[in-house]
Amino acid sequence: MTTDILPLLQWRYATKKMDASKAVPADKVQRIIEATRLSASSSGLQPYELLVVTNPEVREKIKAIAWNQAQITEGSHLLVFAAWDNYTVERINQMFDLTNDERGFKNEGWENYRNMLLANYPKRDAEVNFQHAARQAYIGLGTALIAAAAEHVDATPMEGFDPAALDEILGLRQRGLRSVVILPLGYRQEEGDWLVKLKKVRRGISNFVTEVH
Repeated sequence: MTTDILPLLQWRYATKKMDASKAVPADKVQRIIEATRLSASSSGLQPYELLVVTNPEVREKIKAIAWNQAQITEGSHLLVFAAWDNYTVERINQMFDLTNDERGFKNEGWENYRNMLLANYPKRDAEVNFQHAARQAYIGLGTALIAAAAEHVDATPMEGFDPAALDEILGLRQRGLRSVVILPLGYRQEEGDWLVKLKKVRRGISNFVTEVH
């Protein structure tokens, strides 16, 4: 059985007003999280973590450093994508060892690839590594948005917040993480949402796609 995803993507939009009385069921949240966990990831490293914030007081603090965007507290769950602050030998080895343990064997090509990463990633500037990890987190964000649409859950990706302040609120730096993007989950409240009835507008195929034959 296949799912026609295009109508779901037509349905989803960056919800501006969420209904605070409606919580996203736990099973839907878990499927969105699991989809994010299964997302594509460079070298299989998954160089980011996902924080699921439901505590009202914590979300109020986050709202205050995020331009008071109401969806942060109106939604029932707030996903925070936090990237590794650096690639380290320990982090790389941990993921390669996990792969070997899960698969039950070692592969020579895979071990050569591990050694190539170990010879290059840890010696790069930490900011370069963080920016690479942050781009990986955005791949996960895209997967989360599609998964939320599949669950008919509204989701609003946000970059409009003070990353340093959010890192402080959630204690991320102590864990070797830095916040990248946040994603409130909830249900649209059509009254008060100026965007809900407006047509979704994207560039046409001819202005978006170039085919190289």
